[in-house]
Amino acid sequence: MVILKNTDEIALMRESAQLVSKTLGMLAGEIAPGVTTLHLDTLAEAFIRDHGGVPGFLGMYGFPNSLCMSLNEQVVHGIPTGVPLQEGEIISIDCGVLMNDFYGDHAYTFPVGEIDAESQRLLDVTKASLYLGIDAMRKGNRVGDIGYVIQKHCEDEGYGVVRELVGHGLGRKLHEDPQVPNYGKRGSGKLLQDGMVLAIEPMINMGTHRVRQLKDGWSIITADKQRSAHFEHDVALVEGRPVMLSTFDYIYDALGLPKEDPLFA
Repeated sequence: MVILKNTDEIALMRESAQLVSKTLGMLAGEIAPGVTTLHLDTLAEAFIRDHGGVPGFLGMYGFPNSLCMSLNEQVVHGIPTGVPLQEGEIISIDCGVLMNDFYGDHAYTFPVGEIDAESQRLLDVTKASLYLGIDAMRKGNRVGDIGYVIQKHCEDEGYGVVRELVGHGLGRKLHEDPQVPNYGKRGSGKLLQDGMVLAIEPMINMGTHRVRQLKDGWSIITADKQRSAHFEHDVALVEGRPVMLSTFDYIYDALGLPKEDPLFA
């Protein structure tokens, strides 16, 4: 069942999403060769608690940490470790926060130092597909319209679109209806309505769309061990248009990059 949110609830969800955004922004300035993902996880937990939130992933379904840290060929759900990051790697950080009884949940894939042009292109295409998906979240469209534009953009660029893992509704629970696949047909799926809040999150592979799970029971990697990227935003449908509750602007400030498209501010 899809749970629609009112104006006050969306305002509270924005606060939760913004704390995730600030956490990712803080981490952006810490990511460098030699740093461990376990250290980043410790920083994130302290930051979230110091700002009035609770790590949303810690203990969820038994997950042992505050962040999902997915390196290179890991798609999602990577467990932080004490292994130092290396120059040229990419790291997807997925962060969740519970605050005001509502969840915030979004993700960004970071370069570690200088990365090769092929990896940068993967990041650029995946992030662009996220914004195409957000733009398709309009009253009268359906969930399949979101997946369609993400899939078309990424497959036209030669990438694999993960099928087994999807975006989702967001609210008092981390995972609510509807599921939001990154593939689909126009005009299919749930009708989009004002008050819906979705976590839209393309997970895009450099090679095959196929994935497999590691023996740790969490980490999902690409079947061909090529790299994968993951970007995610929390978006509300308000007066027929998408309104982003999360932002990458804190990341961009830390990295000295231009701000996000004001269309979705």
